[in-house]
Amino acid sequence: MKPRTLVTATVLLLLVAFPSAEQAGKVLIGYCVGLKGLESAKAAGFDYVELGTTEIAALSDSDFDTALERAKQAGIPTPNANLFLPATMKITGPEAVAPEEQMAYVKKAFGRLAKLGVKILCFGSGGARRVPDGFPKEEAFRQLVAFGKRIAPEARAHGITVVIEPLRSQETNIINTTAEGLELVAAVNDPNFELLIDFYHLASEKEDPEIVIRAASHIRHLHTANPTGRVFPLEWTEFDYAPFFANLRKIGYDKRISVEASTTDFAGQAPRSIALLRRAFRD
Repeated sequence: MKPRTLVTATVLLLLVAFPSAEQAGKVLIGYCVGLKGLESAKAAGFDYVELGTTEIAALSDSDFDTALERAKQAGIPTPNANLFLPATMKITGPEAVAPEEQMAYVKKAFGRLAKLGVKILCFGSGGARRVPDGFPKEEAFRQLVAFGKRIAPEARAHGITVVIEPLRSQETNIINTTAEGLELVAAVNDPNFELLIDFYHLASEKEDPEIVIRAASHIRHLHTANPTGRVFPLEWTEFDYAPFFANLRKIGYDKRISVEASTTDFAGQAPRSIALLRRAFRD
């Protein structure tokens, strides 16, 4: 056997014996931090970083090119993004931004996210989707459906799936529960418009974790935090995490989960949070 052939065969054997996290089907643990945290997230042991879309979209072309190169050099994947729409880009109510203006922003954002390797885009954007007082919720829901139908083909063209994030009622007044998120997903009815569950919001709204079973076929991404203070999850006993993660294991969830939380000791707490989440999917 020639030396190069021998090396290739050895590499293939190693890949089979020691598959990567994604090859092994392990749930990947990420961190919502944006461009400033690439290096620190990698050093802490996170598998990936979840970027902020509004930050990326606001950059000048030259600054984006610099950010893109920095992301490549950092050596940590950036397959997810959140913070989709700025609060000023209203998509519900009588003063909703015109569809043409919406799509100009969306196309720019999607184009840049695709270059960064983003595959899943979280649609939280509580300010942008908040329904003005006195405006019919049914009409606002129809506006959200129209927006979803408008952006899904563009997402598909860029290899991105948009995932609606139910947010607690303190942050917005429409799509507050996973059940309501499922209604929106069903109404948009497009494979590139699916669902995210954030444990913090689910717990804040006191939604039964059994909803995970019902939503199983539409869940594409997860966020988490310790609901008491929205801080890094550190201990299994600090909150009743067990039912939520038991249901995720039951449905065979095998994608990604991002920590979206604050901490006063990132270097000390991030590895503990990663270990806790690995255990949550293993036990």
